[in-house]
Amino acid sequence: MTIERRLAHAGFTLTRDYPVPVEQVWQAFADGTQKRSWFGDGDAFDSREWAFDFRVGGRDVDEAQFHSGPLSRYEAVYTDIVEHVRIVTTYDMWLDGIHMSTSVASLEFERIPEGTRFTHAEHGVFFDRFWADGDNREEGTRGLLEALAGHLT
Repeated sequence: MTIERRLAHAGFTLTRDYPVPVEQVWQAFADGTQKRSWFGDGDAFDSREWAFDFRVGGRDVDEAQFHSGPLSRYEAVYTDIVEHVRIVTTYDMWLDGIHMSTSVASLEFERIPEGTRFTHAEHGVFFDRFWADGDNREEGTRGLLEALAGHLT
């Protein structure tokens, strides 16, 4: 079996307003228990590994087996953290042990009269058979922002 070697690039920016203070949205990312409740848990899969180290140079891991589906692995490194302002990470994704992508993501927290404006900007490089997966990544991130909204209310 020959694997076609190719790369694809995909980027997106999502902005969402949450009707709670910046500090509350920030804690949903900075506190491991809170983050796991909306980012790492769910009924669609069984968690296999979880690690959380929220500091510059710290590493997060979330590995889970989807019911009747693939094993997904997320590994992130925090490259910049400014409390209540921004988080920047690089992260890699694997599917059934195959490296599918590397991304850089910036998360920005802005105070607005109604609460918090949150902006997630990301650029990913997708490898080989996953070269067309950029749209799925954006859709998955939209789902995470929806899960965060549920956590915050």
